[in-house]
Amino acid sequence: MRVEARACAEGSSSARELIARHDRKAADRAVAARVDGKVVDLATLVPADAAVEPILPASAEGLDVIRHSTAHLMAQAVQELFPGTQVTIGPVIEDGFYYDFVRAEPFTPDDLAKIEKKMKEIVSRNLPVTRHEMPKTEAVKLFAGMGESYKVEILEGIADDRVSVYSQGDWKDLCRGPHVPSTSKLGAFKLLSVAGAYWRGDERNAMLQRIYGTAWATDADLKRHLEILEEAKRRDHRKLGKELDLWSFHAIAPGSPFFHPKGAFVYNGLVNFIRRLYERYGYGEVITPQVCDVDLWKRSGHYEHYRENLFFVDIDERQFGVKPMNCPGHTFLYANAKRSYRELPIRYADFSKLHRYEKSGVLHGLTRVRTFSQDDAHIFCTPGQVQEEIIRVIEMAKIVHRAFAFDDIRVLLSTRPAERMGNDADWDQAEAALRAALEANGLAYQVNPGDGAFYGPKIDFLFRDALRRDWQLTTIQLDSQLPERFDLTYVTAEGKEERPVMIHRALLGSIERFLAILIEHTAGAFPLWLAPEQARILTLTERQEAYGREVADELRARGIRVELDVRGEKLGYKIRQAQLEKVPYMLVVGDREAADRTVAPRARSGGEQLPPMSIEAFAARIQSEAADPIPFQARR
Repeated sequence: MRVEARACAEGSSSARELIARHDRKAADRAVAARVDGKVVDLATLVPADAAVEPILPASAEGLDVIRHSTAHLMAQAVQELFPGTQVTIGPVIEDGFYYDFVRAEPFTPDDLAKIEKKMKEIVSRNLPVTRHEMPKTEAVKLFAGMGESYKVEILEGIADDRVSVYSQGDWKDLCRGPHVPSTSKLGAFKLLSVAGAYWRGDERNAMLQRIYGTAWATDADLKRHLEILEEAKRRDHRKLGKELDLWSFHAIAPGSPFFHPKGAFVYNGLVNFIRRLYERYGYGEVITPQVCDVDLWKRSGHYEHYRENLFFVDIDERQFGVKPMNCPGHTFLYANAKRSYRELPIRYADFSKLHRYEKSGVLHGLTRVRTFSQDDAHIFCTPGQVQEEIIRVIEMAKIVHRAFAFDDIRVLLSTRPAERMGNDADWDQAEAALRAALEANGLAYQVNPGDGAFYGPKIDFLFRDALRRDWQLTTIQLDSQLPERFDLTYVTAEGKEERPVMIHRALLGSIERFLAILIEHTAGAFPLWLAPEQARILTLTERQEAYGREVADELRARGIRVELDVRGEKLGYKIRQAQLEKVPYMLVVGDREAADRTVAPRARSGGEQLPPMSIEAFAARIQSEAADPIPFQARR
C-alpha cells in the first residue's frame, strides 16, 4: 500500500494513523513504516506529501525491525534478572541478532532458559516502545548515572549533537531505531548460544559475553528455522570431517588443516578436476615462490590495503612477506619476456599454498583458515579480448556448477569500493566490460555496489546450498591496476607498446572452503567420482574372506576404489558403519554370492538393495556412474 500523506488542519499525523485511515488491518499488523523510502517507527510524525507504506512482519525490513527489537527485549530481560550487568551493542545479523554484555559471571545454558522466560513475560506486559531525542550531553549524563560506561564511550564517539534513546517501561537503551511499537509485537524468538567477543572486535580490549538469538515473524517460521539449524549441526563440516577421517587441526599450526589420506584424496580430486578443465581451455600451470621481498607487496598495493592479513619474516636484514595471493608473482612471469599481441591471451594457473593472517577468534573449520590453496588463475589479454575471455570463464563455471549439481546460482556484479586504486575512467571502462560480458551470456545479474576488489570490479557467482545459505563460489575480477603498477606491456600490430588487461579468476575459490561447502551441501555424501571409497565389501563370516579379497582385487584392477570389511561383527553393524561413513555402495558377500561369484550391492542413497550381479556388471555400473563430469563437448 502506498498513500500520499498531507498535514491535517489539526497537525501532522503519525505514520500508523495515516496507514490506518486506508487499511486498518495493515496498520494493526505493521511493525514499522516506510516514509519516503526510509524505515521509521510507526509513531513518527509524517510530513506533508510524504509517501507512506506499512512495514509488515514477514518482509525483509520487518524482520530487521523485529530482530533489532528482540535484541533490546533480551537486554532488558538480562538486566532485570542480573542487576549490574552492562549492555554494549546489539545489532541484527543474518537470521537473528546478538547482544554483548559485561558481567563477571559467565552465562550458562540454564541462564539462557531463564532469560527466554523473562523475555516472554516482558512481551506479555505489552510495554510501549517509545523514542526520545535529547542532546548528547544529556544522554551521557543519563547513561553515566545508570553505570553504563560502554554506552558513554559509544556516545563520546558520536559526532551528532542530538541522539535518540528508546524506552520499554523503565528500561532504556541508546539506539537509532526503528523499533516495534510495543513488546507485544514480539514472541517468535529463541536464544541459541553464548560466545566470547572482544569490545569493538579488538583483542586488546576487554572480553565480553555475546548471546546469540533468532527471531521471526511467526512461530511457524521460527520452527522451520530451528529445524534448519538442527540439520546444519548434522551437516557441520567440522563434525563430518572428523567422522569421515578427512582432516584434523593441531595447536602447532593454528588455522592450518592436516589432511588425512581420505581428505587428501578428495582435495586432490578437486584439483585434478580443475586441471582437466585447464587442459581443455588453454591454461598453463605455474609454480611461484612462497616468500617474496616486501617490496613486491608494496608495489602491488597489498602492503597498503591488505597489510593486517600478511605474515612477515626477516631474512638477511631484509623484510619478506609470505604469499597471501598469486597475482603479483604472475606479473613477473608475464614480464619475463617481451610480449606481442600474437601471444595473447596468456593464461597462468597456480595451486600454490597461500597464507593469510586471520584472528584466532574468527578461525572456523575449513571456511576460515590461515593456510589454503585456490584454483587461482590470471589471464593477460588485450582490451579487445576481455569479453571473449570472460565468456570462456563463465562457460567453465557452468561446467563446475553442473558437476556438483549446484543449480541454485545467483550472479552479482560488484562495483568500485570507497577504498580503491586507479581513476574513475579506468573503473568505468572495467565495469562496462563486465556488464557487456554478462549481457552477452544472457545472464541475469544484480549490482552489488561498492563490493569490488580494491584493484577492480568483479563478477561473483553465489550458490544457495541445501540449507538455503548463500556461498560465494566463482569470481571473475577485472584489473588494469597491477599491469600499470608492474609496467606490463605488449607490442601491438602497429608496433606500439600497450598495457594488457589482467583478469583474476577462480572457479572453486579456496579448495579448503569449497570442500567445507560441498560437505555441508551433500551431508558428506560425495559424488561417486570424487568419493575416496566407492564401495565396501562386507563379508558375513570368515568363510567368505578369500572370495571377498578376490572381489576387491578384481574391482581395484578396474580402477574402482574399494575396501574390505572382514571383521567378525554382525552384518547390520557393518552396514550401519558404512552408512555413517557415507560409502556409496556396500557389497554383501555370503555363501551364495561366493558360490555364484556375484555380489549383492546396497546403495547409499535410500539404502536400496540391488539384485545380485556379477563382479563385471557391478564394475561397469560404477564406471558409468563415476564418469568424468567434464562433458566431451566442453573440451578444447
